[in-house]
Parts: sequence; structure tokens; C-alpha cells
Amino acid sequence: MTPESDTGLGSEVPLPPRVPLQAVLFDMDGTLVDTERLWWEAVEQVAGRPLTEAERPEVFGRAVEHTARWLGAATGTAADPVAERLHQAFAERVREGVVPRPGALELLDALVRDGVPTALVTASPRAVADLVLDTLGRDRFAVCVTADDTGRTKPAPDPYLAACRALGADPGACVAVEDSPTGVGSAEAAGCAVLAVPSLAPIGAAPGRVVRDSLAGVTVADLRSLLPTELRVLSWNLWLGGSPVDEHRAKQLKAITESGADVVGLQETGGTAAEELAEALGWHHHRAGENLGILSRRPIIARFGDPDVGFYGAAGARIALGPDRAADVWTVHLPAWPYGPYLRAFDGLPEDGILAREGERLTMMRDTLRRIAEVRRESVPVVLVGDFNCPSHLDGSGIAWPVTLAAEEAGLRDSYRQAHPDPVAEPGRTWSPVHPRHMDGGGRPEPHDRIDFVLHDGRGLRVVDARTVVTGTPRPWPDVCGNDWPSDHAAVLTTFAVTDAAGR
Repeated sequence: MTPESDTGLGSEVPLPPRVPLQAVLFDMDGTLVDTERLWWEAVEQVAGRPLTEAERPEVFGRAVEHTARWLGAATGTAADPVAERLHQAFAERVREGVVPRPGALELLDALVRDGVPTALVTASPRAVADLVLDTLGRDRFAVCVTADDTGRTKPAPDPYLAACRALGADPGACVAVEDSPTGVGSAEAAGCAVLAVPSLAPIGAAPGRVVRDSLAGVTVADLRSLLPTELRVLSWNLWLGGSPVDEHRAKQLKAITESGADVVGLQETGGTAAEELAEALGWHHHRAGENLGILSRRPIIARFGDPDVGFYGAAGARIALGPDRAADVWTVHLPAWPYGPYLRAFDGLPEDGILAREGERLTMMRDTLRRIAEVRRESVPVVLVGDFNCPSHLDGSGIAWPVTLAAEEAGLRDSYRQAHPDPVAEPGRTWSPVHPRHMDGGGRPEPHDRIDFVLHDGRGLRVVDARTVVTGTPRPWPDVCGNDWPSDHAAVLTTFAVTDAAGR
């Protein structure tokens, strides 16, 4: 169970592409407009005294209500009237005119030209944000989230999460631009990359965070560079190499290319599919036995498992992701019989009777997990894909399917269920796009279940998206030879952000 070859973690390999930038989320006070001084003056006016440097954490990056409670506690005054006076004092200063920060308008306009949506995310109330929007131009922002719009404001992640929901964006594919430690904490807690441009309080660099002195000269490319690189992993059962479908190799190539996959774990390769597909794509590959294969556009630096594995079993490869970065990707094909959904739908077996027949699959999964553990490196994340030939315990069937439970107990996470937690709204069925009726010709509806998976161990990879893949509208069995989709399974495609071990 030792690697066939291992040349390190790809020290000479360039990084893969970055996660596409979905949106940029801007703080307002001190970031886009020079209002921090105005807010400081307003607080001093209401306090009736000069403020000290030690009091900055109670003033900057905080909601009005927080500063009002702090002032009220110091003076024995109720917070509500203090908050009202702060609102009035600050609004009066804003109306007199705010000045955009250097580079702010130029960056906003560049994002508009590039078609990147933007949001204003501020701890100020709506009334103040409206005044600032009139200065900056409302058409520069698709969304505005203020202190009035969420139950908690900064430093909680709620404002940034609300902005992402409104934009339909994944926080991990967004960059937040902030000027205060409180705002940075809010954005990072939401899962955003951060460009910090400190206005008054210092901010240190950190993973997933870049600090600049000014927005002047910041480009859209600079913002894109803050996002993590991505890895797209496809699991696909080729259906006896694709042989039931005419021109299956060309159709397989088309499907892989259009998916944008970087790594493909194959089952039922028909012996030569992995090497033929890799040669046509100009990719690297690992062939194991007559049934399993791994394709990778990134270099393969180690191969794992029995090279003569049978029709069922597992194989793995270590994929270079960039300088000193790699991932172990395994493909597994578990026995098809006895098939639990048939036992339930056609034979009426109760749960205990079904689970009693899962032993062979469970044994092979445990053997696969053992093999994975034997070559696992602390710094290398693990992805396990494959045709499990059984449903998941996460899919609401009422059955504790032991194969997926064993994987979960070993620390593997189901990427599709991470992206789509509701199995009713997003069942993610992969069996079968060509079998609306059972193959025995009796006309019984075929049980449709999610039996193909992309699992990962959560170390250095974060799920950005997961979906099933079928091209065209496959005709049902047996009239399948002309189908565009050359398989009897849907494939599963997961897009990962390549992060550090803490998920940043």
C-alpha cells in the first residue's frame, strides 16, 4: 500500500485557477467615505468631552446602539435617547458633505465595468446610509445592508451573510473591503476574503486577508487574487466503458470538458477508458484494474491501491495542486447486489432486513477507508468519490445506510449535502437517468436514489458548489444508443475552494 511514486507535493507546479469572484462587499464608514472623523466628532459632542485613544474600540466599527449603551452607562443615561442624539449629530455632519476615500469611486466603477455585483454593508442606520448613497451614487450598488436590516450587526457575521443571500453569492467567493478590526471580524466570520484598508485602528495581515494603505490603485484583478484557488472533482460511472451508447468516447470527452472538472474519478471504465480519455484530453491518469481510473489535468505524483483491483474496489492518486499543495483523490466502486432500494420497493423488506444485506458493501468501504488512512498525510486533504450502489443516511429515507455512516464516522463529509442540506428540495438522484421503469419489463417504477458521491475530509478544501450532471434528455432503456449522455448514472461534480487547514 505504498505509493508507486512520490515526488513531493508539487513544488514546481503552478497554482490552479482561483474561485470566480461573485461579488465585492464594501463597508461604508472609513472605507468608502471619510466619515470616521465625523462620527468621532459626533460622539464627542454627545459625550460633552474629548475622547481618548483608549476609547476607540467603543466607537469605531460599532453599531450606534453599542456606543449609546457605552456612553449611557458612563453617564447614567438611558441608551435610547443617547442613540437618538448620536444619530442626529452624525447625520448633520454627513449632510454637510462627505468625501469619498482615495480610489473608492474608481474601484466601484471598475467593478461595474467588469460586471461584478457590489453591496454596501454598514453598521450605520438606514437613514445615514441613504445620505451616503446619495453622495456615492446608488447605481453603483446592487444591495445595501444596514444596522436596521439584521438582528445583529458587526462584529457578528449577519450583515455580510445577509448581503450574500441578497446577491445570491457564496461568501467564500466574495471579497469584503473593510477599515476596522470589528468589520474585518464580521466579514471573516461570514467566510469572505478581506481587503483591509485601515482608517484609524491598525489591522494585521492574516490568511485570507490582505492589508493595503489605500484603495488608490486597487484593481479588480487585485480583488480576484484574494480568493482561494479551486478544484473541481467529478465522479462518474461510465456504464461498461460507455459501450451501450454510440460514439461514447467522443460524448464522454465532451461531457468532461463541459463540466470544467479538474479531476475525474471513474468507475466501469471498460479497461481502456482512463488512458484513452487522458490521452485525448492531454491529462494525466491512473488506471487500476479493468474498472477504475482517475483522470487529472494536474500532475499525479503518487498512485495508491492494488493496480490489479477487480471490478469492485478502490484506487487512489495524489494530485499536485501547486507549490507544496496536493490532494489525495480516491475512486471506489462498491458491489451492486443485493440492491437495498429494490429490497425495499419490490420485496417490502423492513429496515433490519435491508441492513442485514449490506455487509459486503460495508466491508469493502471499511477496507477502502483503511487504505486511505494508511497513506494519509496530515497536510494533504482527502476526497473519496464513487458509485456506492446504496443510498445515503442523509437523504431522509428513514434507513441508517451503514456504508455512508461508516464514511462519516471516518471523518468524511458529503459535499452534495453540504451544498444542499434539504433532501426533499434537492434529492440529487444519480440512479438512473435512463431507467424510469424497472428493467424486468413489468412496468414497475424504478426506485431513484442518490448512490454516487463526492466525499471529503474537510482539511484544506471547502465546498463552493455541488451538483449532478446529465447532458441532454436521455431516452429510456433500451433505446439508449443515440443518447447524448453516455451513461446510466448521473455524474456528481463538486467545486472546492483550496484553503488552509482552518478553512481560510
